[in-house]
Amino acid sequence: MLLGVNIDHVATLRNARGTTYPSPLEAALLAETHGADLITLHLREDRRHIKDADVFAIKSAIRTRMNLEMALTEEMLENALNVMPQDVCIVPERREEVTTEGGLDVLAQQKKIADYTRTLTRAGIRVSLFIDADEAQIQAAKDVGAPVVELHTGAYAEARTHETQREECSRIEAGAHFASELGLVVNAGHGLTIHNVTSIAQILAISELNIGHSLISQAVFLGLPEAIRQMKKVMFEARALPY
Repeated sequence: MLLGVNIDHVATLRNARGTTYPSPLEAALLAETHGADLITLHLREDRRHIKDADVFAIKSAIRTRMNLEMALTEEMLENALNVMPQDVCIVPERREEVTTEGGLDVLAQQKKIADYTRTLTRAGIRVSLFIDADEAQIQAAKDVGAPVVELHTGAYAEARTHETQREECSRIEAGAHFASELGLVVNAGHGLTIHNVTSIAQILAISELNIGHSLISQAVFLGLPEAIRQMKKVMFEARALPY
């Protein structure tokens, strides 16, 4: 299982004081050195954390691959074609939200998503759609030509009871297996921490987790290398693999 480290909130901390530090670029390079398999970042329309300059600087410096999260807009499509990340993950986006609150509604905008997917694919960029673990949405992702889905784990992560968490995990597992049977690569993410990641990491159909907020939060106390080490250890142990 691969770990994508999302460095958005390094930029959040930087922007809080309008300084040049801490540097998202430095965080990306440090993350790579200490176990990140890829670097994830979200260039939002309001530029609340990651800025355009961050994207270009990180793309030119990292040695693994960039997973650029973006909204379904013409501006972001143009940005992606200028940056040329290895992966683009199309996510829903509303300016009033604190963070992404749910999956992309592929069913409601299939033609637009298919057009975007086709354009990005022709440019050599692999497309992922951030969706809920719903069979209809997963089938729609397949129908529009996306080779990858990232299943939204937010409801699982925010579950208030063990029973609800088990139900959400079962839903994600069923969705992951359905997507895998369709020939899609299956990733997952949102709200995952070292305390709740085990059940998700045990789902063998999931090949990659993208984790940001909890890693950067832990890094405040432990440092980023140790936060990444702890997360990968839990992920590997969930699959009974040595780390």
